[in-house]
Amino acid sequence: MVNVKDGIIVIDFGGQYAHLIRRRVREMGVRCELEKFDVEYEEIKNSGARGIILSGGPSSVVGRNPAFLGFDVRKLGVPILGVCYGHQYIAEHFGGKTVTGKAGEYGSSEVEVMKKNVLFQNLPSRFSAWFSHADRVETIPRGFVRIARSEKDENSAFANDRLRIYTVQFHPEVSQTSFGKRLLHNFVFKVCGCQSHGSREDVISEIVQDIRQKVGDSRAICAVSGGVDSTTAALLTKMAIGDRLSCVFVNHGLLRKHEEEDVLRLLRENLGIKVEYVDASVRFLEALKGISDPEEKRLRIGENFATVFEEFSRQQPGTEWLVQGTLYPDVVESTTPYPGSSRIKSHHNVAGLPKKLGLKVLEPLRDMYKDEVRKIALKLGIPRNFAYRHPFPGPGLAVRVIGEVTPVKLNICREAGYIFERELVSSGAYRKLWQAFAFVGDDRVVGVAGDNRRHGYMVTLRAVKSEDGMTASYAKLPWSLLDKVSREVTNTLPDVSMVCYSLSNKPPSTIEPQ
Repeated sequence: MVNVKDGIIVIDFGGQYAHLIRRRVREMGVRCELEKFDVEYEEIKNSGARGIILSGGPSSVVGRNPAFLGFDVRKLGVPILGVCYGHQYIAEHFGGKTVTGKAGEYGSSEVEVMKKNVLFQNLPSRFSAWFSHADRVETIPRGFVRIARSEKDENSAFANDRLRIYTVQFHPEVSQTSFGKRLLHNFVFKVCGCQSHGSREDVISEIVQDIRQKVGDSRAICAVSGGVDSTTAALLTKMAIGDRLSCVFVNHGLLRKHEEEDVLRLLRENLGIKVEYVDASVRFLEALKGISDPEEKRLRIGENFATVFEEFSRQQPGTEWLVQGTLYPDVVESTTPYPGSSRIKSHHNVAGLPKKLGLKVLEPLRDMYKDEVRKIALKLGIPRNFAYRHPFPGPGLAVRVIGEVTPVKLNICREAGYIFERELVSSGAYRKLWQAFAFVGDDRVVGVAGDNRRHGYMVTLRAVKSEDGMTASYAKLPWSLLDKVSREVTNTLPDVSMVCYSLSNKPPSTIEPQ
């Protein structure tokens, strides 16, 4: 039975940001739970919720297999906020009309408030918001009024104050929407009348207790990569089960320059974590020979990781659990929980692991985001410069080498990335970014080296800003910095003829190229 007395229920239509809505509400100190769209009417009606938020989703309300609730939302008798797909759902549900546009609306767009009401209270008349949709509401339902429009959509928000139903086509939950948190605050407190009960202060104790309860008297191994996620997971598990935890660092041959030395020194000397080092680089690189498809690369890497973990666990009698630093963005990109939802990419620690793993997977941070984990990391004593290292994908440079992972391309990717990161640190820009790296594909262009023709690879630099990795905006780095990196890359790497800079946001791109 759902129980969110005096709180909010988010109806999940399979959208990438549904979980993020729940997080935003919980940050206000208000109870909030996520329920799939096929939830029963009685579950919601008897939950004690003061309001309902309908999330975004990949389905189309005018498509073949739309995700619909099994009841009339008017029967709930509580305020409702529709977001993106939820906005279109309300339009269709109340007799409006939704159509598939000739062009979608993705990324940042300016919203103009047409009619002030409680939802936009204390918001400016114009603000930037984050959109991600192809369908649009062409006709607003009878009894509703338009309250906002965007650059490409005349009906970006509408409302019925009598029914206390409000909708927005944009995503107020993402950090790229200016005043989005304030809009949600207005709905939760001013419309629904919820009360704040403060934030969760003892989250570390909750996680440790949960680990201790799940693992029981058995042993666990933790795959540490040197990232803040796996390191935090290892420290929390160590607090829970002590010496019954064994940690392993696997070198898959796809690491950044100097990665293994830096990580092992940090884990062993700074944090006192006992780590076994396994060099499996030959095995991984052999498995990737001739493989160009990004999903196949991820799956092969996941399978080899699983094999290494199983081999290592056999050396630790009584081991039943594999601990991983999986975060929620990994989960939402890797899974296809509902009809119509898409797998964006198979993260090696989620969908990339084989079904016959032989170990139970423990993911103590699975419900969290990177910025939340960093706060926990600092409380656990992890050095700030380590906690704020840029994320590095589990499959390593394999997802930054487009096409087959060859020795030449792998070396280019590793060296170019090292040069880029070094200059960012030197300039003071590194800490202002969420992530920055170089990637390379099979495209080759003609260049000139001295008086000779050079037919070399094209390297792309990418740097983004983000709060939690769910959305991201490309960083407007100084041209002087990019120029310096470009000259250093082409002068240092004879196989490179051209350096480019990525100007794509997430969406429509993902942060990593594969």
